[in-house]
Amino acid sequence: MPDEVHTSTWKDGIFLKIINIVVFFLFLGSNIYSVAGPGDVYRNAKETYITPAYWTFGIWSLIHLLLIGFLIWQFTDSGKAIIIDGVAWRFPLLALLNAIYISVWARGHYIWAFILALFVSSSVSHIYYVVKRHHSGAGAGSEVFVHLPFSLWHGWTTVLIFLTAFEAFGRNAYTHRAGVWTKIFVFLTLFILEATSAAYAFSSPEGDLAGSIAITWSLFGIYAHQRRPDGSGFVSTTSLIFACLSAFWVLKSLYGLFAHKREGRGVLHDEERAPLVGH
Repeated sequence: MPDEVHTSTWKDGIFLKIINIVVFFLFLGSNIYSVAGPGDVYRNAKETYITPAYWTFGIWSLIHLLLIGFLIWQFTDSGKAIIIDGVAWRFPLLALLNAIYISVWARGHYIWAFILALFVSSSVSHIYYVVKRHHSGAGAGSEVFVHLPFSLWHGWTTVLIFLTAFEAFGRNAYTHRAGVWTKIFVFLTLFILEATSAAYAFSSPEGDLAGSIAITWSLFGIYAHQRRPDGSGFVSTTSLIFACLSAFWVLKSLYGLFAHKREGRGVLHDEERAPLVGH
């Protein structure tokens, strides 16, 4: 008798699928509490010279929305192959670490939050590598519900590392004016963020549009907040310059993405026009 072909069902890997849902709501709940709870920490956190505008943190809402699709898509065959078999237990670990990070950060324990931010960055980088290295070009579902949220998360976490470092080790911008060393560290931070945006743009022929957008969004958020009347003119001007440079890398990634799609359609059309029988 021929071997039976095994067809996966939505119940395959059900334990991990349930765990993914549980930790997602834990992660989501920590962010909701940070905004809706007493104190609204996104508005009242320690003021630094790279603190972005309040609306910059809205990128969490987009990541959460995309991750809802991620949780639904894991019940499909292609979603199971990437999320359950590929990403596996890395997502629950990331969501748990991120929830702890937000909770610690919301309580003002910035040094511990900085250490946790490094762990979060390491965890999301591992998932980012697995997805980009082993599951690239797996279809529209993969691009929207896996590649997109983790690219945004990866870029945003890079920003959070620097922000938390300034909160942990820097001076309060409301009580201390920016000195020479502060301006040097701010300049280096903004330069590294802009360079990271460029690295996303050149990470592949089509670039990583979402990663560049996350960095650019944050840089414009920093500029919007630092241009207040009592802010530093040096910081606001520098952040605007680097934000505009980063926006260029977004355009480069966008061009690369469309060029990649066009080349793919061109190859398909060539194959369709090819003769079925060789001469």
